[in-house]
Amino acid sequence: MSSADGTAEPPASEVQPSESQDSMAEADANLASAEVSQSVIDSVLDADSRVEQIQVVAAQPLRSVAGGRHEARERAVHLLYESEIKSLPIQEVLDAQVLVPDSYTERLVLRVEQHKLELTELIGRLARGWSVERMPTLDLALLRVACCELAYFPEIPRGVVLSEAVALAGHYGTDDSSKFVNGLLTAAADELRPA
Repeated sequence: MSSADGTAEPPASEVQPSESQDSMAEADANLASAEVSQSVIDSVLDADSRVEQIQVVAAQPLRSVAGGRHEARERAVHLLYESEIKSLPIQEVLDAQVLVPDSYTERLVLRVEQHKLELTELIGRLARGWSVERMPTLDLALLRVACCELAYFPEIPRGVVLSEAVALAGHYGTDDSSKFVNGLLTAAADELRPA
């Protein structure tokens, strides 16, 4: 084929798009890619922030020796809660931690796991009007930790165990958790550590 000026035109399959057409096509492709990429990034960030919110307490390092036992108890409750809701062995939950739990947290969690059936039986017996199956999972984890300290950590004063557990129940539990935990643990303390 020849053009009006007599020069031969290349076949249609060999026609190169103009530079501006190339730039526009490239810009459109980049925009579409950026929109998809941003959508993927937003989804990942949303998922990451939800996971981060769940794991943030369990992953926090202890701040000081004085506050260490409080944070250790708090972290123990979170680890036991995670084990329960994910139906994972506690050792698997411990091994998956980014920050290694301190020695008291680990001792406490492993002792709770070792005596889980006895602790659960004690809680069930003392929870008048409540079955263990109906208790909120977090409350049950908290009660197991506190009953474990009462039964197997005699160096921890009874009053400290009760006040720490009630404080954690008020912070993490339902509206009625503090009263329920206080009543049940008072009965547990009377049985496990008679005055």
